[in-house]
Amino acid sequence: MNNIHPTAVVDPNAKIGENVKIGPYSVIGPEVTIGNGTTIESHVVIEGETIIGENNYIFSFASIGKDPQDLKFDGEKTRVVIGNNNKIREFVTIHRGTTDKYETRVGNDCLIMAYVHIAHDCIIGDHCVLANAATFAGHVEVEDWAVVGGLTAIHQFTRVGRHAMIGGCSAVTQDVVPYMLSEGNKARAVYINIVGLQRRGFSEEQIKTLREVYKIIFKKKLKLEEALHILENDYKDNEDVVKLVEFIRKSKRGIAR
Repeated sequence: MNNIHPTAVVDPNAKIGENVKIGPYSVIGPEVTIGNGTTIESHVVIEGETIIGENNYIFSFASIGKDPQDLKFDGEKTRVVIGNNNKIREFVTIHRGTTDKYETRVGNDCLIMAYVHIAHDCIIGDHCVLANAATFAGHVEVEDWAVVGGLTAIHQFTRVGRHAMIGGCSAVTQDVVPYMLSEGNKARAVYINIVGLQRRGFSEEQIKTLREVYKIIFKKKLKLEEALHILENDYKDNEDVVKLVEFIRKSKRGIAR
């Protein structure tokens, strides 16, 4: 059974799963889908084509599925897709996509803290932590297990690699390499994300290898292509390094080096 407060405005065309709670004065639009076990506190607005999975908890005053803040947007049919088991805190804004990807996507098991803004066409992976007032411009991609510090701003079309961490109050204008700890204005890699890697069960051998990789890319004063050539030859059988090299090879904005 669902628990919908009598003051909530839920459009009859909205698709509401089982065991959903919707608090006072929340507004749920006609194209919204809410999965089983999701809780929506008071004063939440969810509009547009927004698909929310199961067992999410959305705190008061969040706004999800509104039109993107893009001057080129002309009312196209776009959407927001949110996975399962996420916590979305107070005053978070998540906007629909544009004709770039036609959707904005958030994965599973993420903690999105208060006042975070996720703009149009962003892709947020699984197990990410986005701290208070982090701002993601349009088309940003964040891979699994990334942590973004509070008050950090990320430029449009920038990517954040898997298991990376960005320090608070950073300005990110280039891609953040996987497994690295980056910070500053403008953000640069300062070391590997050693604490994060340890917490996620990376072995000492894996961490040792990533330390060596960090030195090759960031400390030996090699041209980037030279560093990548070394990694591709010396670590071609190492899955972590292969993924890191692939990430850099696909970079269009360059890396935060």
